Amino acid sequence: MSSEAVAEIVVCRFEDLNDPDSREFHIGDGDWPFKGFVVRRGDEVYAYQNYCVHAGHPLNWQPNQFLTEDKSQIVCASHGAIYEIDSGVCISGPCPGKKLLPVAVLIRDGDVVVSGPTAQA
Repeated sequence: MSSEAVAEIVVCRFEDLNDPDSREFHIGDGDWPFKGFVVRRGDEVYAYQNYCVHAGHPLNWQPNQFLTEDKSQIVCASHGAIYEIDSGVCISGPCPGKKLLPVAVLIRDGDVVVSGPTAQA
């Protein structure tokens, strides 16, 4: 059994997340909080760890910027890997077939709520 601490946080109000749009979040404090992001598309919200499966660093260079220019896919700002919003699967770039780590997400009382570890794995 894992001793990893898990926490639940509110990222934002669902209505404050444009369609489509993305927002980053951190769970936990200290030097290595868990870093993730949510993406809204239509009435759905998806959440992933903010970690490029190709290079091992955050996907974004600018705050909350995780989507391609046309906002149809997730993009790694470093090497241009393209990931599907609904599955996290890399469909173009240096890591085809690999997947972003999904994070538990739900909409509760109009809030976008995620739960995950309090530190990077």
